[in-house]
Amino acid sequence: MTFPTFAEATRVWFRIGCLSFGGPAGQIALMHREVVDERNWVSDKRFLHALNFCTLLPGPEAMQLATYLGWLMHGVKGGIVAGALFVLPGAAVMLALSMLYALLGQVPLVAALFLGLKCAVLVLVIEALLRVAKRALKGRIAWAAAAAAFAALWVFAVPFPIVVLAALALGLALPQAFAAGGHGAAKDGPESLLDAKLAAEPGHIAALAPLARRAGLVCLALWVWPVALLMAEGGLYADVAWFFSKMAVVTFGGAYAVLAYVAQEAVEGYRWLSATEMLAGLGLAETTPGPLILVLQFVGFLAGFREGGVLGGIAASMLTLWVTFLPCFAWIFLGAPYVERLHDAPRLKGALAAVTAAVVGVIANLALWFGLRVVFARVEDGPLGMDLPVLASIQPVAALLVALAALCLFWRKLGVLPTLGITAMAGLMLRAIGA
Repeated sequence: MTFPTFAEATRVWFRIGCLSFGGPAGQIALMHREVVDERNWVSDKRFLHALNFCTLLPGPEAMQLATYLGWLMHGVKGGIVAGALFVLPGAAVMLALSMLYALLGQVPLVAALFLGLKCAVLVLVIEALLRVAKRALKGRIAWAAAAAAFAALWVFAVPFPIVVLAALALGLALPQAFAAGGHGAAKDGPESLLDAKLAAEPGHIAALAPLARRAGLVCLALWVWPVALLMAEGGLYADVAWFFSKMAVVTFGGAYAVLAYVAQEAVEGYRWLSATEMLAGLGLAETTPGPLILVLQFVGFLAGFREGGVLGGIAASMLTLWVTFLPCFAWIFLGAPYVERLHDAPRLKGALAAVTAAVVGVIANLALWFGLRVVFARVEDGPLGMDLPVLASIQPVAALLVALAALCLFWRKLGVLPTLGITAMAGLMLRAIGA
């Protein structure tokens, strides 16, 4: 196998962007399958190293992971294409659904199609959880860290940044305890096509660094400059630019970590939409490809729609995307060269391996959060505020579709596309017969 060309990588990034359903856990699982398992472009070691760094950043970690890997493979242009193609397919779908929602309300046919997709994604997340746990958790301390991260998030509702920072501190304090985990054991010879390229071109990363830093500064300027101009003018678009710019720097842990704040400010503060509409937007974001933070695009569209109709909604939607995702490129281009330079530092490796162990607990938390809301119609607060399903609210159709997806993926080994297609069509058929 030869190192992928830029055109080959672009096609794969577009494929990932079109299939990236199910939030960060499902998206990371899909990306791992595409670039590590199936194509061997990137090794487990580098994939998890990049993921650990992206987990520490504000913004959607899966989109930033795509940008990081694209940059490693093909420089700044690779990072821009990978990150943009991760977002744009979902953004196009979200814009279309936002317009349909604003003009027509809920669309039952779309809901039926995406129910099947959600059920398949739940199984993909479980498969990814098992695969990552097997490779990342080496030793009792790593398993304990993963379990502690899960308990902190699910049982005690500890804020996501605190969980990650605690894992980082543990890894820095006890690097040897995580030495065998996180990145996986080293293999003889190059582990992937990227590793082979780096072995043949030792100066590859250093050559990429200067342009990456300049690109990061340009991204910051392109983000701040329009916001400053709009703030000087005032009005709705100034509010949209300022509000979602703030979200871009505080969204540690992805969309779920800030949804309460977004809902409070957008619904009660700015009055751009109602609480019911906010929940509808989250439902759309959960069932479309791309980062869950695309729910902000829905909020921005409704804010602009009520001010200036469809064109106003489109303008506010585009502005929301710009100020939400442009900083993500800046964080990667400015930080990735330094993270790669420290790739083999023992203490940093131990610290990031500890973060990897915690990420297993985070993925388990997301999988359970997602699964409860797919299979059950009602979820209530239990002891200590943890989510517990109302057993009587089980949705038999969703449970059946989850079982179908599990059979396709685990038993028949059909792969991602056939599994998604079969469960999506099954969802439509069940809707057609009134199920």
